Amino acid sequence: MELRQLEYLVAVAEEASFTKAAARLHVAQPGVSAQIRQLERELGQPLLDRSGRTVRLTEVGAAVMPFARAALGAVAGVRLAVDELAGLVRGHAAVGMVASCGPLGLPGLLADFHRVHPGVEISLTEANSDVLLDGIQSGRLDMAVVGLATDPPPGIAVQVVVDEALVAAVAPDDPLAGSRTVRLDALRDRALITLTRGTGLRTAVDNACAKAGFRPHVAFEASDPNILADLAAQGLGVAILPESLGIGRTADLRPLTVTDPALRSRLALAWRADTPPGPAARALIRHARAALR
Repeated sequence: MELRQLEYLVAVAEEASFTKAAARLHVAQPGVSAQIRQLERELGQPLLDRSGRTVRLTEVGAAVMPFARAALGAVAGVRLAVDELAGLVRGHAAVGMVASCGPLGLPGLLADFHRVHPGVEISLTEANSDVLLDGIQSGRLDMAVVGLATDPPPGIAVQVVVDEALVAAVAPDDPLAGSRTVRLDALRDRALITLTRGTGLRTAVDNACAKAGFRPHVAFEASDPNILADLAAQGLGVAILPESLGIGRTADLRPLTVTDPALRSRLALAWRADTPPGPAARALIRHARAALR
């Protein structure tokens, strides 16, 4: 029995196809089929049911699968332990980001890390904060830049990078444009322009409005804060923006400080605290924490 045979078996079972498994493993399909048949002959039992349109595990194959995965996991653990002790960092690190984290310079941060650790493959995913936090909890992501309006979920550690007020931004000809502040309940009947549900900013707005006793009338949603600013500048409503963005758009917007209550939102670096990641992810998290301190 060879580890390669177990790797091929797991791939075929997960892809439900010899063709897809071969493509995933970057090997020829006949080689995959031959190795699995050799494993079946050695064990004396069929492991895969090939009779249908998709390949399925037999009862014996299903019983073998946990042990196959455990064997492959043990080998990967041995390699990681040796690499770590030898001072070598390689492997894969999965990173997530919200659309509004552009000012943090994440691409440059990842490029700096790659120059030091060229053996690490990095994947980057963009999504809303709720999706990214779920990805960290499930292990799909090692690290992410997320927006937070509340405490992070259990098992997730964070390092707050940006903590700033949210402002209400309106066009220069809006009735509110002459004011410097606006009470939150004064926006009760106004068309609001905010980020989509699942973002830290939107959660902050929804929570504050709920405490004030009303449901916000959201007229427009977008995933990019700059689009929110553009919509407000056209007179389409009141945009809820990070203060830094509102101040930077005074040529075509009038930012107002929101009071009673004041609104705030945070950007934070997040990672799993309860499950130690592999050495590649640990090295990237250390690098990111130092760079964003």
